[in-house]
Amino acid sequence: VSEEEEVEESASDNDDVEAASDEEEAASDDEEEVSAEDDAASDSNGEEEVAEDSAAEDGSVANAQVLESEAESDSEESESEVDSESEESEGESSAEESEVDEIEEARKRAYFAAPEAGPAADLPESFTTMNLSRQIMKGLTKLGFAQPTPIQARTIPLALLGKDICGGAQTGSGKTAAFLVPILERLLYRPKNTSVTRVLILCPTRELAIQCHNVSTKLAAFTDISTCLCVGGLSLKLQESELKLRPDVVIATPGRLIDHLRNSQSFHLDQIEILVMDEADRMLDDGFEDELTEIIKACPQKRQTMLFSATMTDNVDKLIRLSLQKPVRVQIDPPKSAARGLTQEFVRVRTNKDEDRTALLAALCKRHFKSKCIIFFRSKAAAHQMKIIFGLLGLRAGELHGNLSQEGRLQALEQFRDGHVDFLMATDLAARGLDVTGIDTVINYTMPTQFPQYLHRIGRTARAGRSGRAITLIGETDRKMLKLAVKNSPKDKIKQRVVPNETLNKYRSKVDELVDQVKDIMAEERQEKMLNDAEMQVTKATNLIQHKDEIKNRPRRTWFQSTKDRKEAKDVADRTYAGKIKAKRSYDRK
Repeated sequence: VSEEEEVEESASDNDDVEAASDEEEAASDDEEEVSAEDDAASDSNGEEEVAEDSAAEDGSVANAQVLESEAESDSEESESEVDSESEESEGESSAEESEVDEIEEARKRAYFAAPEAGPAADLPESFTTMNLSRQIMKGLTKLGFAQPTPIQARTIPLALLGKDICGGAQTGSGKTAAFLVPILERLLYRPKNTSVTRVLILCPTRELAIQCHNVSTKLAAFTDISTCLCVGGLSLKLQESELKLRPDVVIATPGRLIDHLRNSQSFHLDQIEILVMDEADRMLDDGFEDELTEIIKACPQKRQTMLFSATMTDNVDKLIRLSLQKPVRVQIDPPKSAARGLTQEFVRVRTNKDEDRTALLAALCKRHFKSKCIIFFRSKAAAHQMKIIFGLLGLRAGELHGNLSQEGRLQALEQFRDGHVDFLMATDLAARGLDVTGIDTVINYTMPTQFPQYLHRIGRTARAGRSGRAITLIGETDRKMLKLAVKNSPKDKIKQRVVPNETLNKYRSKVDELVDQVKDIMAEERQEKMLNDAEMQVTKATNLIQHKDEIKNRPRRTWFQSTKDRKEAKDVADRTYAGKIKAKRSYDRK
């Protein structure tokens, strides 16, 4: 019967950001295409830079001026060739764009609440001045919170007043406690004669929801507030039994929540008073649009809604469907900015030398960044293959991506937290919200296609005021992202790291020697997976025969979309993503 339960969970597998990024894996193989003209221009620039870099020592770092000149050289050349007619057309288009911007700003002023006037000194400097209950103060002390961060000082008083909030602050600034503290404080004064679910917290990934649940449990340790975690990959029956008790707070991913709404008896959202969306910009993306609409319909319109993210959107068209009531914008740091203690370094991958990425990564990790390092990849297959290579090189590495079971994901995170592995190979599944204490270095094996995603990746280090380092391997097609990184960061925090040719050649030879071993290991894994799948099918068939009557009498689980609708929604998301990739390539080739 347990195997049948696993089959029934297929509808809720849609709750993961990894599912929304599967199409990225298919498209990423073609990301490194560059036109012949670009290759010729960049090669000539590359020869000059090689002469400069040849005198550099291993691991030497240059300042941001070199990166700025490289990133802007092509755009300066193209600008000099623009004729008068094109200048006129650009002038007209810029005038139209400015008019559109003015209209959009007017819409925002009408939609959002007017900012409150008052000096920054009026903000509370400690939790004791916020008039919080003793139980909540004890929970904060247990977590080691001495004084509120800026986002907490601004948000908690507003949330206690019941106002809708759109909150944005840099990664690692304490946004989770910023919404949990006022929620728990308000729940202490709830009517206790009947059990009702009053708070819903939505997260885009299972790992983020589990982390949020852990923080909530610790903060509420000295209260009678109950919390339930509803995510895919964990026991469906256990979650159903907890929901029957009507917990005060439900923390969930969209897919599993909808599964329970449709298939778990007596569970509903009719009395939700507070709705929170963590990493809200990701939740408002096209990949979650249908699920989010279904959840909003199930919630009462009269409620408090709070949205938080490091890259919070203020797009009115996206926010308007959430039925917010004059939301207050709380933006602590400039949008699209990295943490102040973060140093960003870039390693150039030469034109037509994209295969050197593995050797560059191996050299960096063997010689400089030897522990507490998380490495991001665009695809699950690339992350797994690199984990094998690191193992063969004698490096302790784990992996975290959507091909793993939920138990495997949690185990990988735990091993990394406890120091049993030094490197964690991850996809963007781990890019948002995860807080692992002590991460010293983040390495981007490939640059993401969207700048907000880059900010979320590098935000895994330099959290809560600490320092950290982010290393990114930059190819010729990553100029746009490089420009944005330089533009949105202090100049003294942008560096160029150089790996000497002798070191690169040494590790290139080592990696080339491992090619056959990697192929053999992956072939063995495929065979083992086929055997496991066959065993699972046999077990499933056996259960279907032995428990036929019980399974037949069990109500069939339903989903809010038909199979055809789900396929159409996925096709729309695929086409949207393909359009973004095409636009990026067009920009890079100009």
